[in-house]
Amino acid sequence: MAHPSRDNAMDHVVVVMFENRSFDNLLGRLYQPGEVESFEGVIGRGFSNPIPGWAEHGADRGVVPYGVATNMDTPNPDPGEEYQHVNTQLFGLIDPPGNRCIPPEQTAAPYNAPGDPRRTPTMDGFVTDYISAFTAEIGRQPTYDEYAQIMTGYTPEQMPVTSALARGFATFDHWFCEVPSQTFTNRSFFNAGSASGFVTNMIPTDAFPVHNTAETIFERLEAQGLSWRVYCDHDSIVPFTGVIHASRLLGRASNFVTTEQFLEDAAKGELPTYSFIEPNMLHGHNDMHPACNAVLPGMAADPPSSLLGGEALLAKVYNAVRSSSSASGSNAFNTLLMVNFDEHGGCFDHVPPPPAPPADPAGTPGEKGFTFDRSGVRVPAIAISAWAPERTVVSSEYRNTSVIRTLRERWSLGAPFSGREAIARDITPVLSLEDPRPPEEWPDVSPRPVPEFDVAVVPLDTPLSPLPRGLFFGLLALGKELGQPVPDIKPEDDIKGAEAISILRDEFGHMFPGLQGR
Repeated sequence: MAHPSRDNAMDHVVVVMFENRSFDNLLGRLYQPGEVESFEGVIGRGFSNPIPGWAEHGADRGVVPYGVATNMDTPNPDPGEEYQHVNTQLFGLIDPPGNRCIPPEQTAAPYNAPGDPRRTPTMDGFVTDYISAFTAEIGRQPTYDEYAQIMTGYTPEQMPVTSALARGFATFDHWFCEVPSQTFTNRSFFNAGSASGFVTNMIPTDAFPVHNTAETIFERLEAQGLSWRVYCDHDSIVPFTGVIHASRLLGRASNFVTTEQFLEDAAKGELPTYSFIEPNMLHGHNDMHPACNAVLPGMAADPPSSLLGGEALLAKVYNAVRSSSSASGSNAFNTLLMVNFDEHGGCFDHVPPPPAPPADPAGTPGEKGFTFDRSGVRVPAIAISAWAPERTVVSSEYRNTSVIRTLRERWSLGAPFSGREAIARDITPVLSLEDPRPPEEWPDVSPRPVPEFDVAVVPLDTPLSPLPRGLFFGLLALGKELGQPVPDIKPEDDIKGAEAISILRDEFGHMFPGLQGR
């Protein structure tokens, strides 16, 4: 292998994007106070959130202090992640009062948002929102112990792979997702710098697959003759990226393949310019998403733990990059591996998200009147590279559009994708070493054992949870748009897991043949 050059440090960029964890939740205890020059964590800070007076249990305690998660399946059930829920989490507001303890689709304007759009988030509504969301999902108010779990996070010992990589390379303690809402809009911003004005996953159901017309990084790369692939982990059936950007990416089926193919490509030195890795986000998910099944609160309802499963996937991807040694293709010296999260998913974080320019310079209001002038919540982000010094903490403001900003600058891909991406920082300065660190000096990682997924605990005859529900109905809407004969199922209908998976395979599997037949 020729002597590595830092000019080639990002010839290949790999992103593995997990789901729904805040920085405090996964990395808030990464360093002890004083261990590094600067780190915005939680140890010794005494954070808490107030308990609302209307809580039926524990209101006399006044607050819930921030603590350590007691198991690898917390919080369970899943917190609220829609725009309405995030507003309550950030500002402590439920406005109008009738929005309390009802499903998000039944809430009314202003959807718990403050009257003054310039108001600084107080970060004191996580307990309030969790009690409200829990009540709407379960049909009763939670006990103190049930709602106190929203004010917990993990230790390095509980998350050994993520923590070892964060300490072994560069972690960003002021990296924010782009929208104070849920999955689809944030994943769209990550690869397109915009979400075409949409804020929630499936209002309307055809929002993203049919009407999200934002240009993607994938198309810009293609226009310059550069390669890309989306790699999806086991049992994915269809890729979320392909659905969210369906109006732009249909017809590119060969670009959507499995993570097994990623391991082969890395070993052969054949990684594309941009690799985007999706964990399994469906049945038996390993995406680090909190437990999705609200029917069985308090149980390990999504085994194996999505955190343990995600750690195992991350270790596999990291080791594939670390061991790649092609003399002429992709290798450990010319590949940047980014570990990212789409959004915080309702998990507590103490740092107020900053204001941000809208994707559309005109500031045209989008869904629910949101003008996209606020960032989403702080999320974990780790840059893994031979050129990144170990134990680096980057405290400058970065955001999820920093990845496409970096790719755009690296390959001269034209003008900014949007007003939001235009202000995102480039990752290049973080790769600051004059001489690269040889892979044998990189940290070894050992994921904790992942319990075998027990289908009997989450049988396929239970209703779909919110994330796959959004995917399912989005695909039905796409099928109708394309003139396919799809089942007449309405969003308000109950759809069971087995039926949904069968329909997805039968009606849409042909769109992504690289993911089928496993």
